[in-house]
Amino acid sequence: MTAVQLARRLGVTQATLSALEASEARGSIQLATLRRAAEAMHCALVYVLVPNEPLEKTVRDRAREIAVEQMRLVDHTMLLEDQGLPAEAREEQLVAYIRDELDMRLLWDKP
Repeated sequence: MTAVQLARRLGVTQATLSALEASEARGSIQLATLRRAAEAMHCALVYVLVPNEPLEKTVRDRAREIAVEQMRLVDHTMLLEDQGLPAEAREEQLVAYIRDELDMRLLWDKP
């Protein structure tokens, strides 16, 4: 389909079509406009968000990040009192904290 044909199907001028193409390339096109263009080309517009990592990993990593932050004060105090845990015991404590104490509904409250 030529630009002239597409512009005609959209009911716009070639200049307007060029502006639409430019806004699409910049990532600033409106979804409604993109939908109209798709329909004019007898296409379906599919808008999808694709996670960069599996959702389970994202949740697990976020829970760990929050748990480490929440446990930081306790860790610091224990180190000051020369009661720091070995790495393996600290990891077990962290896993238990995530499993037993962390409210998973609050994972996304803070950036």
